[in-house]
Amino acid sequence: MKNITVKIINKSNNPLPTYATSGSSGLDLRAYIDAPIELQPMQRILVPTGLFFELPEGHEAQVRPRSGLAINQGITCLNTPGTIDSDYRGELKVILINLSTEKQTIKSGDRIAQIVVQQVAQVILYEAKEINETERGEGGFGHTGKN
Repeated sequence: MKNITVKIINKSNNPLPTYATSGSSGLDLRAYIDAPIELQPMQRILVPTGLFFELPEGHEAQVRPRSGLAINQGITCLNTPGTIDSDYRGELKVILINLSTEKQTIKSGDRIAQIVVQQVAQVILYEAKEINETERGEGGFGHTGKN
């Protein structure tokens, strides 16, 4: 495993994001809000974190849901995974939606999502007249069956 260093500005009163366990791949993100948010069923909202990242070139951060929040409260992230590009310098905000049938409350400091930092490559595209065939071919969207 290769570690990388990432600059971060924390304008919130929350601790810096951390890994919950030694085997975690995502850093937990916390809400940074002035007052609790009452998230109605099917309502979506942009939740600030107070965090500003400077990712190294050739890397991205992916914002992903937290499984416990999803199963226990029906809250998940939209646009998942959300991509934070290496040249973005604005505040990291998380798009949350309440998929439950009940109102849910988000408080400042609540763990609302996680980020995973990945190395990425930019591709060079070139137009071609044909592409190689594979055994799979055009099969997609469940073509291999249910089991």
